[in-house]
Amino acid sequence: MKLLERLANEVLVGDGAMGTLLYEQGVDQCFEEVNLSNPDKIIAVHKQYVEAGADVIQTNTYAANSLKLEKYGLEKKVQLINEAAVTLAKRAAGGQAFVVGTIGGVRRFQLEEWSLEEIEAAFNEQMKHLLQGGVDGLLLETFYDLEEAKMATVLARKWTDLPIIVNLSLGEIGVMNGGIPVADAFRELITAGANIVGLNCRMGPFHMLRSFESIPLPENGYLSAYPNASLPDYRDGRVFYQSNADYFKAMGEKFVKEGIRLLGGCCGTTPEHIAAFKEVKERFAPITEKKVRSVIRVEKRIELPPEHTPLPEIVKQRRSVIVELDPPKKLNTDRFIEGATKLHQAGVDAVTMADNSLASPRVDNLALGAMLKGQIGARPLVHVTCRDRNLIGLQSHLMGLHALGIDDLLAVTGDPTKIGDFPGATSVYDVTSFQLISFIKQLNEGISFSGKELGQKSTFSVGAAFNPNVRHLDKAVQRMEKKVESGADYFMTQPIYSEAQIEAVYEATKHIKQPIYIGIMPLTGTRNAEFLHNEVPGIKLTDEIRSAMAQCGDDRHRAAEEGIRIAKSLIDTALTFFNGIYLITPFLRYEMTVELTDYIQAKTKAASIKNQ
Repeated sequence: MKLLERLANEVLVGDGAMGTLLYEQGVDQCFEEVNLSNPDKIIAVHKQYVEAGADVIQTNTYAANSLKLEKYGLEKKVQLINEAAVTLAKRAAGGQAFVVGTIGGVRRFQLEEWSLEEIEAAFNEQMKHLLQGGVDGLLLETFYDLEEAKMATVLARKWTDLPIIVNLSLGEIGVMNGGIPVADAFRELITAGANIVGLNCRMGPFHMLRSFESIPLPENGYLSAYPNASLPDYRDGRVFYQSNADYFKAMGEKFVKEGIRLLGGCCGTTPEHIAAFKEVKERFAPITEKKVRSVIRVEKRIELPPEHTPLPEIVKQRRSVIVELDPPKKLNTDRFIEGATKLHQAGVDAVTMADNSLASPRVDNLALGAMLKGQIGARPLVHVTCRDRNLIGLQSHLMGLHALGIDDLLAVTGDPTKIGDFPGATSVYDVTSFQLISFIKQLNEGISFSGKELGQKSTFSVGAAFNPNVRHLDKAVQRMEKKVESGADYFMTQPIYSEAQIEAVYEATKHIKQPIYIGIMPLTGTRNAEFLHNEVPGIKLTDEIRSAMAQCGDDRHRAAEEGIRIAKSLIDTALTFFNGIYLITPFLRYEMTVELTDYIQAKTKAASIKNQ
């Protein structure tokens, strides 16, 4: 009898974790490669699960695609590893269990690591070899991203008429990343060609069961559940799971009562857990009707008005000046507050603060932003990097900014730690700047990174960085367009030191509706000019400017005057094409950016009088 025919009338038991048992045996390498180097170990694990009562076992091929195998230099062995895996599983099953070919999801939060087209090509190759080996179906598991899961399902259905099982992984109970209800995701997957849909990994039985309480029985398919053994524990550099077979037996009964037809295990599960599910299967028949419990959600998220007119709206209507003031490297913040006060009094629209620029620790810009708001009434615009915080820290940081009413952000990748004061520090980079922009906009919908309801919508305006100081401006504009697709509301450029380059930026970006603030940073001397030109990524000076600064020699006053003169000339050109000016204060010498702000305000007032 075929797999789907069995599922029509009974609950079937899947196997448990392969990696957990190999890990316990001291295997600390690419698990899929063990199919070739030590096939007896793989057969032994499969046999343990068959003897424990598994009706369905999966091939040891979770990460046996070219993208994942490349990490180990095994990308040329996709065919050998997958074909061997099918042979070993079938030999271990001995006709007592179905063998399904396993393909694991690739995307996590790092969506930019590989394109969907590259993932599809890798899945295509793997599916071909699994099916040629003679599997009884395909198991697509641990998919966090619905787009990827649907692509894999459609591709699998093109390859075969055999049963297709698709297991998603959730960050929150009942919802996928992006806030997609899992019940809706299941319907889309069945429409795409899946026969069995379910959940695996991430959650133990308790939390996974809660997700299934809100999921109706599919009309044209069946449900599967492969929970982890428990929540993981981390000790001495290793991950551990609770051994709780009796608990699994009790939870297995509840899974069946929620309509699960295929019941297996994921991380941390062992043959003992599968034997517990086998006992459940022998005692309970599958249900055919189910009362779905409603999921408690905030249907209407509270939408708060922003405290200020959003910066992108201001700069669309009139000339706008924002000024960057570097947070201090030392504990005394008096000079910083003094400068911010002067800039606020000069009429800047926002004081913007980097997030540990050049990977050097400074006073936290969230704290300084709160001080600016509370002490002088200035509008803070804080930079948020991908470098220093993992996803947990990023979301927590953003929630804190929202709580403080700091709504203006610049989302940037962040300079790598090796250039800063602590070159041995870790660069996190859980997400790219594109993803960070997208996640911030998701918070504006009242949805957390993982899809959880937040009960309120944030009101962030999200700026993005644009570096026009590159050899191929068209490629920089393409990145800009990608940031627009991610949700960027406006752009702030790196400092530009060429009138011709400002005009080139205008011509290259005329089609982009999001406003642009042109970066202008006054020079303080020839050493400053040469350092920026030769050592700081993304900044280039013209020969004329370098020569002009060199002629000032060591005369600090003369150099500052020349730096101001050059900046004013650049501002004159920028205001011909753009409404937004982004002044960067060098070395907390706020007197320079105050003077430039006054200059812009005077030009704006004169132009207004002339036009009356």
